[in-house]
Amino acid sequence: MEKILVLRIFKTFIGILGILDNGLVCVVISKVKVMQTRTNAFIFHQAVVDFLGSAMILLQTEVPMPDPLPENALGRFLCRFWLSNFTLFFLFVVSTFNLLAVTMERYFAIVHPFRYQTTFLKYPRVKVGAVIVSCWLLGAAMKPYLMTIFQIQDGRCQSLPGSKAVGILTAFMEYILPVGVMLFAHIRISVELKRGAARVGPAPPGAAAGTSAEPSPEAGMMGSLLKARRNTFKTLLTVFVTFLVCWTPNQVIFLTYNLGLYPLQFNEWFYLLSVAMVAANCCVNPFIYSFKYRQFRSGLMEIFSRKSNPNTHLLARSRSLRLPSTQPTTLSVL
Repeated sequence: MEKILVLRIFKTFIGILGILDNGLVCVVISKVKVMQTRTNAFIFHQAVVDFLGSAMILLQTEVPMPDPLPENALGRFLCRFWLSNFTLFFLFVVSTFNLLAVTMERYFAIVHPFRYQTTFLKYPRVKVGAVIVSCWLLGAAMKPYLMTIFQIQDGRCQSLPGSKAVGILTAFMEYILPVGVMLFAHIRISVELKRGAARVGPAPPGAAAGTSAEPSPEAGMMGSLLKARRNTFKTLLTVFVTFLVCWTPNQVIFLTYNLGLYPLQFNEWFYLLSVAMVAANCCVNPFIYSFKYRQFRSGLMEIFSRKSNPNTHLLARSRSLRLPSTQPTTLSVL
């Protein structure tokens, strides 16, 4: 149980909110057929992981622990798996690699479309599933180090000096490398989208003047597809920036500790605050989808309008990517 009252209130709120809003994301994606794309499969997985992370935050905040800890197998388990935040940060790291995965999926779809077609269109579910499993395997391979630096001393779970090399490598693999790759990918995607906008070009002058000149159907379809891709990119970019804001303080503290620049104790207020910021990242993404992701808003509208009007979902589906409702096949390659 969290002993600092302010953090307890904050983390309880974050846990409950994360369970509710990530659960809503899962419901929308699973119930609305038009949202069942490769990109949204990763977003669904992100919501599942954040749902579990939020549940773990709530349990760690509210479930009381024995004090003092018994110096037996149960006490060692609670110290290394629970009080060390191993389970929580394991889920956080899985979430990080999933964000990296969805970013790279968008990168190849937009920057290298031909390679994307040959790679993902054959057995897409198997390949998406393999990437998601890889996220969990990477998390499982990296976070056990956290358990090695905690043990029971005088009935309390205390952190011990660990391997600086392993700590630095952990910080590099779970934060510095993914952030660098995602930053590069977002820059390249932005450049490619600008090039795509230049190729599509503005509307013909006659259309603006009210004459009969209209863009070709192909140009209209490309323009709609480009708008959909830009909307998805802006949504994921906002998710990435939010990730940076929430994760950077904790990772800077952890890296400083492993470099030997500060003898950190894992119960200090600023470290606990940094963990709370990482925890907050579990519940913010659904709000980003609601405000930035047009397809998710349309899916949400469809879910809530089905009972009142069974035909409303057809309109929501046609508006989800601003594409004609007779062209559903383009959704799978966004």
